[in-house]
Amino acid sequence: MKSKKDVSTSTRRAIINLLKERGGMDVVALSSQFSLSGMAIRQHLNALKEEGLVTNVEEARPMGRPTKLWILTPAANRFFPTGYSDLSISLIQSMKEAFGNEGLDKLLDVRNKKMQAQYLEHLGAASEVREKLEKLAEIRTNEGYMAEVKEQEDGSLLFIEKHCPICEAAAVCTGLCKNELHLFKTVLGDDVHIERGGVPFKGRQKLQLHR
Repeated sequence: MKSKKDVSTSTRRAIINLLKERGGMDVVALSSQFSLSGMAIRQHLNALKEEGLVTNVEEARPMGRPTKLWILTPAANRFFPTGYSDLSISLIQSMKEAFGNEGLDKLLDVRNKKMQAQYLEHLGAASEVREKLEKLAEIRTNEGYMAEVKEQEDGSLLFIEKHCPICEAAAVCTGLCKNELHLFKTVLGDDVHIERGGVPFKGRQKLQLHR
């Protein structure tokens, strides 16, 4: 039988996972997910805030007072898979020093071509955009990006990645993000228009796709 401390730890980890999955949530929404009272959820959130894992922001609403949304801080990234260690970041910086930006771009191009071949193999004979995206979400999730596809009211598709396992490396090598967008365009086809949306929380990105 789990102790009270173990239950609290499990609940707080579940809250962290949910905030990573959904983004900002208020106490009411969190309470409904865990079947706990608002007071109990606030106690967990305050404990997580003391650990530096969550914080809150106010979101304006059309009517009434702003709503307090709880979001993860960068410190919470330690609970999720990372694809680059401190050594990898150090190597990127060393490559810049040794080969310059042009040399680093060439190395990233080689990496991009290898990923392109892997992705195209995974997509296989998929022809429809929705099917391609679902398969792309599979491979990206396996790589730690927590990806999913959602259809919008206007018929466009939203490709969402809720975690960035290379976030720290991308901060010192912007070419990783640039090549990533090029990779998506290549594997999805020229007839698909991709728009990179806003990134409301660190480690999340949204891509809107039109055909």
